[in-house]
Amino acid sequence: MSELLGYSFFTNALVGVLIIAVATAMVGTYVMARRLAAITGGVTHACFGGLGLGYYLGVSPIAMAGVFAVGSSLIVEWMASRHKVREDSAIAVVWSVGMALGVLFVFLTPGFVPELNSFLFGNILNISYGDLWLFAIYTLLLGAFFAWKFREIVACSFDRDFAYVAGLPVRFITLTMTVLVALCVVLAIRLVGIMMLMAVISLPQMAAEVFCRRFLSVMWLSAVISIASGAGGLILSTYIDVPCSALIVLLLGVVYVFSRLGKGIFVSLRRKGHI
Repeated sequence: MSELLGYSFFTNALVGVLIIAVATAMVGTYVMARRLAAITGGVTHACFGGLGLGYYLGVSPIAMAGVFAVGSSLIVEWMASRHKVREDSAIAVVWSVGMALGVLFVFLTPGFVPELNSFLFGNILNISYGDLWLFAIYTLLLGAFFAWKFREIVACSFDRDFAYVAGLPVRFITLTMTVLVALCVVLAIRLVGIMMLMAVISLPQMAAEVFCRRFLSVMWLSAVISIASGAGGLILSTYIDVPCSALIVLLLGVVYVFSRLGKGIFVSLRRKGHI
């Protein structure tokens, strides 16, 4: 372990896992509380359109993916609130259109697209100091917004109708969180890629909800689960030589399964009077 810490790419990846775990814990808890886990997948796949356009135009793929992510998130919110379209239907639209545009632009891009696999499947070991600073700044802004509007965020997450009646700034909270979720998706692509990002923003919260019911408790426990699984997957991948992004997601899945099994066994033993 001490030898691994001597490599800058490994320490960068470890710090990246820590920062991303904190950010996805906040964003993922909000998404799960609103029962909008599918929006993560929709925005994630819509980003592929931005990546393809970036390669085609010869500009930063991540920057274009950010534009597509924020734009698709706002479109989903707009369609659901102004045109009475079900959110799952709106998500399906941006999901399919984004992927189709991505495939089209990648096909039209001359030559080979060398970094496409890293965006699709992720490679945290390639994270740079610039990536760390960018995500750290984002996480600080996200944390500051949560500290400032925590009660309003919780109220809008669980019952927007009540929040409207209570006079809370529902539209401001919803639009701001929509943009923050989209930015988190884009920045976290470097960790696990487009194909696996949805698991990172949902599985820790699902495991935490087995033991917790309060928003803040779920958020903190999901952060701990994300950090442990992320660091564990990163370390194990260096020993068994497998992609760390896939291993991180598998560890998150294992944590969730054992959480459910452990809770079920505990409840069963308690009912039988053994505990």
